[in-house]
Amino acid sequence: MNTHAAASLARRAALAALVALIVLCLAWELWLAPLRPGGSLMALKALPLALPLGGIWSGRRYTYQWSSLLILAYLAEGVTRAWSETGASQKLSLLEIVLSAVFFAAAVSYARLTRAAA
Repeated sequence: MNTHAAASLARRAALAALVALIVLCLAWELWLAPLRPGGSLMALKALPLALPLGGIWSGRRYTYQWSSLLILAYLAEGVTRAWSETGASQKLSLLEIVLSAVFFAAAVSYARLTRAAA
């Protein structure tokens, strides 16, 4: 696979993982397993994920760089909640871990693969 194709694949994977993580955060805290019945303000945790969406969509290398650091907070939350919670929240946190790890790997790969072009 050439560098351009690999960068394109990493870009699509990062975008898909980011969108899926936004949907997961909202669904988790509003409907699937909220901290309080009827939803909670924890749904606001999806807002920081919306910040890099435009840059990820348009392929801005700098956005991939800083958002790879942002996503580590979601990875840490997923690990913490997977360890401390049970039931649906534990399963959702495992999904959060997977999506965060996929985004991180894809974002770092994209930034690295586009380094020569920058």
